[in-house]
Amino acid sequence: MKHALCTVVLILFGLAVATAAADSAAVDIRKKPDQLDLLAGNELVASYHSGSSLAKPYLWPLNAPGGVTVTRAWPIVKDESVGTGDHPHHKSAWFCHGDIIPVGMEVPKRGGEVEGVDFWSENSAHGRIACVGIENPTRGRVVTRNEWRTSDGRKVLDEIRTISLSEQAGGHLIAVNCELSASVCPLVFGDTKEGSFGVRVNDNLLVKNKDRNRKDINNPKSVIRNADGKTGEKACWGYVSAWCDYSGEIDGKPVGVAVFADPTNKYPSSWHVRDYGLLAANPFGRAKSGFPGMKGRTDLAKMEKGERLVLRFGIFTHTGDANSGKVADAYKAFVAARE
Repeated sequence: MKHALCTVVLILFGLAVATAAADSAAVDIRKKPDQLDLLAGNELVASYHSGSSLAKPYLWPLNAPGGVTVTRAWPIVKDESVGTGDHPHHKSAWFCHGDIIPVGMEVPKRGGEVEGVDFWSENSAHGRIACVGIENPTRGRVVTRNEWRTSDGRKVLDEIRTISLSEQAGGHLIAVNCELSASVCPLVFGDTKEGSFGVRVNDNLLVKNKDRNRKDINNPKSVIRNADGKTGEKACWGYVSAWCDYSGEIDGKPVGVAVFADPTNKYPSSWHVRDYGLLAANPFGRAKSGFPGMKGRTDLAKMEKGERLVLRFGIFTHTGDANSGKVADAYKAFVAARE
């Protein structure tokens, strides 16, 4: 009996090891010129674009299991017939902020309420996040280096961005670790809603859109939901939560995309989430942003020269809605996998 029990235990252990090895082998990141392809087996999860002509690196396409693209194609696909044509700076999935103030540095003025450099919008005097180095990927993980620059090319800060891919029950998880370094001067992160770790969802997932006559079109199959169980733009916009999810149907397939904010981030994220398709975690917005969860808050995120700030976020593309797609479980795995 003891021998039989030992045999069963050994078999189960071997199966667990084999399964773990298979899962590890199934995840891959392949390096190409100005592009990284994130793969689960033979399935493309996302491509990370970092070419010198870009205002900032971005992920496109971003796919749920089965190759269903959950982010908007425009303006990467330069044809408005593929979807809505608003906010051209909403390129699928990205990280930046709308107002970074380099203390003591004169910068080209964009106008409006931006005091420093606008890395969010892509119009007059916007900043640029230039990818200056990509290491060779290993085991579903890759380290990249960025310089955040003014519109006239002067460096404001350095960033080491680490991207990793894993498979979770229900979907694909991309973790993004952003280590910002105030290598040039002290920095202040301006109080603006325009930030920071953002996704622009596929038009089929929009909760509300406008037709050609600017009339609202509601989509009852699409839902915005946060980690606290609140649903809809009004209940989620500007409030702090661990994660926020956008789900619905694309070509009859129930899918969704969630953004995660690591609980150890120095600044918790409020959610700049809109019915028209924006989903963004913003750790820097305060009362001026209009975020109801930050009412009365005037303290700003700051970095002294030489200081580092590490922020970690995740993107989980999944089948089903937030519940059936096991978003809460994926968030737990995301937190547990912290480096």
